[in-house]
Amino acid sequence: MEAKEIEPPQTTTTWNRETVPEVMKIVSTKVPQRDLISLLLVSPWLYRTLTSFPPLWMVLDFREMNKAGDRLIAATSLPRYQHVKQINLEFAQDIEDKHLEVLQSKCSVSLQKLESLNLNGCQKISDKGIEAITSTCSKLKVFSIYWNVRVTDIGIKHVVENCKHIVDLNLSGCKTISDKALQKIAENHQDLESLNLTRCVKLTDGGLQQILSKCSSLQSLNLYALSSLTDKTYKKISSLPHLKFLDLCGAQNLSDEGLSCIARCKNIVSLNLSWCVRVTDVGVVAIAEGCTSLEFLSLFGIVGVTDRCLEVLSRFCSNTVTTLDVNGCVGIKRRSRDELLQLFPRLRCFKVHS
Repeated sequence: MEAKEIEPPQTTTTWNRETVPEVMKIVSTKVPQRDLISLLLVSPWLYRTLTSFPPLWMVLDFREMNKAGDRLIAATSLPRYQHVKQINLEFAQDIEDKHLEVLQSKCSVSLQKLESLNLNGCQKISDKGIEAITSTCSKLKVFSIYWNVRVTDIGIKHVVENCKHIVDLNLSGCKTISDKALQKIAENHQDLESLNLTRCVKLTDGGLQQILSKCSSLQSLNLYALSSLTDKTYKKISSLPHLKFLDLCGAQNLSDEGLSCIARCKNIVSLNLSWCVRVTDVGVVAIAEGCTSLEFLSLFGIVGVTDRCLEVLSRFCSNTVTTLDVNGCVGIKRRSRDELLQLFPRLRCFKVHS
């Protein structure tokens, strides 16, 4: 009597052919891109499964990598990266203008759906490279080029004219840009939601006022370490009805009058007033009364504030404040944890002078 070959149950076959690939796709979305690349080497079957799932290949992450320029060109030449939406080159090494020019000439198809580009710390990139990359990324929404002293107003002009959909722009540390760049931004991106101008030291009230008068959709504005600005700019911030995040650290010319105008921004949840040395209780009280959704407030280094502003903050913002920094505020007394929680029940972080 001949033995019959036992066929695998149908459920097992279905599991192998359908369920396992789907499980692998779900799991793969949770692992870092570098580990995802390693998974491609496990087996031809896994390679085919993963490369056939486009959502896995929307991001190119070369953060802090060496030879990032060559890696970027090689990756965007692959079919699986034809629909990449995010490229991260933050502090990557060996990325220069020439690499971005190659992308423009040979890999432009892969960049047509790019929405986010991070060039933070890529100090070998100049206006020339910015022109090349932005000419191929018309759908770009997020652009960040922190700590680049080679990019000038010309480079920013290329960004705003080539990429009409920018809503998040980080120019922190770009010390060579001037009011001309802000004029271009204001003219082309009135739907801008986030703008970081930290340490852009050439900017003046004139440039900022153009932004504030035209970009009324701003939700986040970072003016850290722009000590030359005056109340002409700070009063104009009141024209931003959607503002939630505001960093004015080092605003040496900000007065109580200017801060009282900012208090009209009712939706502010995070406010950094560190080293705003002209501010007193008057300005902070205005903020407390106007910005009743406040969660984060830093008064670091302000000697002109006292316990009075803390009491008013407690009256209007006790149910929202979670972080309060009064380090260096010698007019504010020490309090026990229980005393602080009586004033601010949701407080998680409180910094006080030594």
